[in-house]
Amino acid sequence: MTTVTTPAQAAPGRRRGPSMADVAREANVSGQTVSRVSNGRDNVDPETRERVLEAMRKLGYRPNSAARALRSGRFHSIGVIMFTLSSFGNMRTLDAIAVAAADAGYSITLIPVPHPTQGEVSVAFDRLSEEAVDGVIIIVEAHLLDENDVVLPAGLPVVVVDSTARDRYPVVDTDQAHGARLATEHLLDLGHRTVWHVAGPERSYSATHRRESWEATLRAHGADVPPVLVGDWSSESGHELGLELAQNPEVTAVFAANDQMALGVLRAMHETGRAVPGEVSVVGFDDMEESRSFWPPLTTVRQFFGEVGRRSVEALLHEVESGERDDSTLVATELVVRESSAAPRG
Repeated sequence: MTTVTTPAQAAPGRRRGPSMADVAREANVSGQTVSRVSNGRDNVDPETRERVLEAMRKLGYRPNSAARALRSGRFHSIGVIMFTLSSFGNMRTLDAIAVAAADAGYSITLIPVPHPTQGEVSVAFDRLSEEAVDGVIIIVEAHLLDENDVVLPAGLPVVVVDSTARDRYPVVDTDQAHGARLATEHLLDLGHRTVWHVAGPERSYSATHRRESWEATLRAHGADVPPVLVGDWSSESGHELGLELAQNPEVTAVFAANDQMALGVLRAMHETGRAVPGEVSVVGFDDMEESRSFWPPLTTVRQFFGEVGRRSVEALLHEVESGERDDSTLVATELVVRESSAAPRG
């Protein structure tokens, strides 16, 4: 036998919360005025608005968000699908998204994806579609949404960060190619005959763009293209690959695809007695806060993660509110020169 307990049975004598009518009486205004204030409308004079807000605070009134959503057709919530919470760039971007969403009066619902596969992204999207969100920002850092396997339901605005989407959705990303070109040209301009590259994972969209730009820049300058060494973004992988590079006396310049792998390369060079920048110059990518405290302080490419996050929220809310998609956006990068790069000896 199944027993169903009604709210009245569960909490006999429980007092109801203050209603909109209670607020209207307290503020000596109409219920319609309270509704306008609750829904953030601007057609209420400031003095009346403050009186209504004061009545809400005094009575402990909380507007019913579900009822507001039914009336307005919006939930004021943004879904975020993100692969890996440990990535420096992802966390900085997520932080900026949360701030921009809050400034616009939206909350965020985060669905982490443990493995960047088509199936898991689709499952995460299905979960968010049940969470009553107005739109979704996807940060997967992989070649996923350019593959036909990922089919996202129509009708829900989507913005993609750090990936590609075959023009199906607006994309907001750092100008990866320009940043890699700045790093490579900096080392060539110092007089290095070529630049070795410690790349990120092959499935990473960012890593692919940085690697392709590094190679194209070398070819454009008539420089040899050394074999690529592939890491996994961690300082441990940078250290392991750095030990390999340190054994080669022809290596005088290394461009690592992120600052953490660059840190590992620096450690490997110190351990093997290769002076930086005396014998080997090292350049990273990201400009994480700690990079200026590496020894020596790291020359790197600065990404503006805050701008990427802010623009992704702007693009999504523009579509939510107008029904029109923004064009894709590239956020510029800049080279930050510090003491880890110099002209080659001799």
